[in-house]
Amino acid sequence: MKRYGIRVRLPPGDTMAGAHLLGEDWEGLRWYDSEEERDRAYQEMQDQPAWYRRGDSPTQILSKVEEEGD
Repeated sequence: MKRYGIRVRLPPGDTMAGAHLLGEDWEGLRWYDSEEERDRAYQEMQDQPAWYRRGDSPTQILSKVEEEGD
């Protein structure tokens, strides 16, 4: 079964990548049951979060990933 995911990383020089916070090599993975679910979530993750202050924007690098499962 194929899994569909989104890899989240921080851009170089991001303040959250400090050793006392997330670290330079931090990444997160979110998995979805279908390509459609993943693509919908990917679009939503690119939008400005409602709780951000006006003028602030997320500093993240998103990439779609796929993995063959058992």
